[in-house]
Amino acid sequence: MKREYFGTDGIRGRVGEYPMTAETVLKLGWAAGMVLARQGNREVLIGKDTRVSGYLFESALEAGLASAGINSRMLGPMPTPAVAYLTSTFRAAAGIVISASHNPFYDNGLKFFSTEGTKLPDETELEIEAMMNEPMTTVDSSDLGRAMRIDDASGRYIEFCKSTFPQGLRLGGMKIVVDAANGAAYDIASRVFDELGATVISIGAAPNGVNINKECGATSPDHLRSHVLLERADLGVALDGDGDRLIMVDHRGEIVDGDEILYVLARSRHASGVMNGGVAGTLMTNLALEHALDGMGVPFKRANVGDRYVLETLRAEGWELGGENSGHIICLDRVTTGDAIVAALAVLAVMNETGESLSRLRADMQLYPQVLLNVPVRDKSVIEQNSAIDEAVRQAEDSLGDAGRILLRPSGTEPLVRVMVEGKVANDVQRICEQVARVVQDAAA
Repeated sequence: MKREYFGTDGIRGRVGEYPMTAETVLKLGWAAGMVLARQGNREVLIGKDTRVSGYLFESALEAGLASAGINSRMLGPMPTPAVAYLTSTFRAAAGIVISASHNPFYDNGLKFFSTEGTKLPDETELEIEAMMNEPMTTVDSSDLGRAMRIDDASGRYIEFCKSTFPQGLRLGGMKIVVDAANGAAYDIASRVFDELGATVISIGAAPNGVNINKECGATSPDHLRSHVLLERADLGVALDGDGDRLIMVDHRGEIVDGDEILYVLARSRHASGVMNGGVAGTLMTNLALEHALDGMGVPFKRANVGDRYVLETLRAEGWELGGENSGHIICLDRVTTGDAIVAALAVLAVMNETGESLSRLRADMQLYPQVLLNVPVRDKSVIEQNSAIDEAVRQAEDSLGDAGRILLRPSGTEPLVRVMVEGKVANDVQRICEQVARVVQDAAA
């Protein structure tokens, strides 16, 4: 069955445009409720980020669920990983997050979690899609769902985050700048680090409904960088709007991305003898991480782009650590999904235990230069069975050898082919990427 609503990370779109309209979200709430009701559990948790449209979709979603006889427990602004955790601890049928993650405020979306705190199984998503084609009905008035608010949700999640930090360790003496992207973790993130003893400078913590991710947070780390240098802090922590992405900044003002965070965590686990298996990355993971892990004897596998696919790879292999260079870091021994706060605490634990700065911990792996060019095309299948493109890629691979790689990937949402080249020499990488992009452009003309 072809999916009409669910993508790799739930449902997302511009507010007021299909599918992110009040009418469609109402129907989605009903469809999800009807599917979940078959399982016998009639409790669903609903969280959201700080977008002004969250009020609109929260009401529509709750009404749709109620019409299917499902009770809603409202969490208010809450990070995506917090909803995943709370869904599991409350033994709810599902958790739903109203968020468009790192997108601007004028977008919004829905993310669904199962009772285990993981993404919904494919078969459940397909059942919801099929139910969307049915006429909407309402259960008997005596069976209508009710809505109630969970007042201590933030406190529960804060305590959980702190529980993932090693017993006996504290962050006393550390100055940390925390950028919450004016998003769902605007209050929670700084409280976690503060309660563990750090001196916290909080930025990106004044949401007004329209400033989420705006020139701040994990997608704009220069904002954090400037504050780390100004405050002479030990490091900076940047989350995205829904709190599942992490980008860090060391005391020198250098940005530390998801690949480097994975390296720090993998090296520490390997040195301590607690590395369970290998590391899962994506097609976009920097080749330097793969080479560094190989040098340690740690297996590495690439998944398709998207934390959903990283998680699938981890489960298939029985591994615990994976993520994306964009900052989705999954520590399956602690959480069921990407969690920026938990990942940051894991890095801080390594710093605490080794006495080394973040700058020193990431110094032994230098990321290879990477160039990404987007080529507009009418037909994204142009990269399939095209002799000119195949020859250009072959020549590029010969030129790069083992010290680089090339990737052609059609965009999942736009009429684009993405050409990515990485290698050890920046000028060579730029030149080769431009050459291949021109061949793709000519073939698409």
